[in-house]
Amino acid sequence: MDYSKILSPTVQELRPSGIRKFFDIAETMQDVISLGVGEPDFPTPWEIRKAGILSLESGKTRYTSNRGLELLRREICRYMKRKYALDYEAEDDVLVTVGGSEAIDGCIRAVTCPGDEIIIPQPSYVCYEPMVRLAGGVPVIIETKAKDDFKLTPEDLQAAITPRTKALILPYPCNPTGGIMEREDLEKVAAVLRDTNIVVISDEIYAELTFGGKRHVSIAAIDGMKERTVVVGGFSKTFSMTGWRLGYACGPAPLMKQVTKIHQFAIMCAPTTSQYAAIEALKNGDEAVAAMVEEYDMRRRLIVSGFNRIGLTCREPKGAFYAFPCIASTGLSSEEFCEKLLYAEKVAVVPGTAFGQGGEGFIRASYCYSTEHILEAIRRIERFLKAL
Repeated sequence: MDYSKILSPTVQELRPSGIRKFFDIAETMQDVISLGVGEPDFPTPWEIRKAGILSLESGKTRYTSNRGLELLRREICRYMKRKYALDYEAEDDVLVTVGGSEAIDGCIRAVTCPGDEIIIPQPSYVCYEPMVRLAGGVPVIIETKAKDDFKLTPEDLQAAITPRTKALILPYPCNPTGGIMEREDLEKVAAVLRDTNIVVISDEIYAELTFGGKRHVSIAAIDGMKERTVVVGGFSKTFSMTGWRLGYACGPAPLMKQVTKIHQFAIMCAPTTSQYAAIEALKNGDEAVAAMVEEYDMRRRLIVSGFNRIGLTCREPKGAFYAFPCIASTGLSSEEFCEKLLYAEKVAVVPGTAFGQGGEGFIRASYCYSTEHILEAIRRIERFLKAL
């Protein structure tokens, strides 16, 4: 059987995730220190787990509404109002999804016709570009720069817009760079978009993970932007609920109606147990989140100072839980650096190119690991650099 004639050329042309490549190699080795995967090392807070357990014990194991439990959608609306001053209606504006990635995929598919252009700032989350291609769209890449703290500039955005532009994916706080967009930055982006028909898909999965006194501002809170913006959030990063696979999207009712339709046919509904746990997370999880953020902040300062001390220039990440040090001084490509480091010192990090070609010369190191873990990784990387 000739599978090359059966399989979709679009799917065959997609590159596998650069994150998983090094993670999979590391899994086959002994004594590896991994800074590769962006997964909190905290267990889901007990009260949240207990809410999920109680829902199971109560027999709440049936399908929910396609859009998610009404109680959860109402709690999401209260949370968005309380945290980001955004008003949404639970009935029409909110969809509960299987993780934030499903929400992003549904939004892209809901607006993309074959040949439509979707603007993607990079380095950024590995899934955006493949999702656009699978929807028949054309990714238009803007390479953000270290000198701009990896922010999207209005000048670069304006230059990327054409008559075919349908949407902008706004990935802040950013995985992998740790960059954030402050209110004044968002105001400038909004000024470019306000009189267009371009939709913003704002991936705000790391919204609660900001540091240095900088509170997250959603672009939907900027004047004139809520009507054209879908805000994507979730529970994996903020509440350490990665395995629960739960996210949500909040946006204009006409758009959310179509995203819900895609979700309805592809997924049916998000996991019921996870939804009951999420209600508890939104209602009573602030204290646990604050404790985790404080710990991340300490680890952030530890890893950044470590990289700078051993000669890998690392800008201060102000959001998410990743450091993005520059390795250009070694003369190695990002891919070469990561591969040689893994085999020489058994430390797993991710090449910056996994997040777009603008990531060449950088590596991503997650600091959602223990201080002992981070310190040992830095020691091994320093030894590797001296050997070079």
